[in-house]
Amino acid sequence: MLCLICSFAFTLTGKLADVALGYDTIKEYLCQSAGAGLPAYAGFLCKCSLIGANPGMIIAFASSKGWIATLVNDTSSFGATVGRVANRIGGAQFTLNGVHYKLPANDGKNMLHGGPKGFSKVIWKVKKYRPRGYVPSIVFTYHSPDGDQGFPGDLLATVKYSLFGENKFVITMKGKALNKATPVNLANHLYWNLGGQDSGDILSEEMQIFASKYTPVDSELIPTGAIVPVKGTPYDFLKPKTIGSRINKLPNGYDINYALDGIGYGKLLKKAAIVHNKKSGRVLELFTNQPGVQLYTSNKLTQKGKGGFVYKPHAAWCLETQGFPDSVNHPNFPSQIVNPGETYKHYMLIKFSTL
Repeated sequence: MLCLICSFAFTLTGKLADVALGYDTIKEYLCQSAGAGLPAYAGFLCKCSLIGANPGMIIAFASSKGWIATLVNDTSSFGATVGRVANRIGGAQFTLNGVHYKLPANDGKNMLHGGPKGFSKVIWKVKKYRPRGYVPSIVFTYHSPDGDQGFPGDLLATVKYSLFGENKFVITMKGKALNKATPVNLANHLYWNLGGQDSGDILSEEMQIFASKYTPVDSELIPTGAIVPVKGTPYDFLKPKTIGSRINKLPNGYDINYALDGIGYGKLLKKAAIVHNKKSGRVLELFTNQPGVQLYTSNKLTQKGKGGFVYKPHAAWCLETQGFPDSVNHPNFPSQIVNPGETYKHYMLIKFSTL
């Protein structure tokens, strides 16, 4: 059985809660009070376990204190929904419909994951909650106002976590532009270690990414605008390879966007990646409708997490399905502009199995 725990808040009571979504059962755990004047927040996925298989596969904070700290100074984005524009915007600026927008920089001179108060650092509300039934689910919503972190127009964002059967879950991210054209690129920032957090680093996990091209970056991790073949580079995961097999050929590990090839999954989603931990036998398959996926190997991770465990670099990997980074400044990249009345739709399907 698959169990997900989402960290969210009951804003009326001021108490944080962890909610476990099970295929046929639900458990709710109230944590400590958020404290007077301290805003409750929502939208993080902090635990994912196959029932009977411990420890969990998601790297995350141990308690509500860790999640509250993300509102102030954390940069890991553990399990968060990031936006309004995920990844980086070069120079923290762009021009849209003849208007130049200057954004608050939070990664050197660039913007990262929507800015210093992006979607991972604001209050979300629980809109719908279905703990049982054939498809248990929970829906979070956030109204991002015009001018939020420098972006134009009001945006109504929703994130839905849904369980399907005993081994699949879907993350659905949407953003409706209410009155102005705006860039939208939401992403989920889950950190995975299929062996569990105490199994060591993820360098021995075998990964296959269904992308024959990637978008190279400069020294500040801003795309150059090129889309080039992975063949002959350390970024080539077209055939299964261990994450650590060529990581030493890169300055700090992997932090790169892949242009997905589009092997189909039904009529909507395409296969993005497969990851296998041979020791645990766990396999994760990832499908999406997005044009890209960011591979990040937690190159600077130092946070303290569940059970007091201190996470080190390469303790986990992220596969963040997304639009191409800095697409607002590269006309040759797939557009992430959403016009008034239109809705951005982003789907991730994650499927588990064992070998």
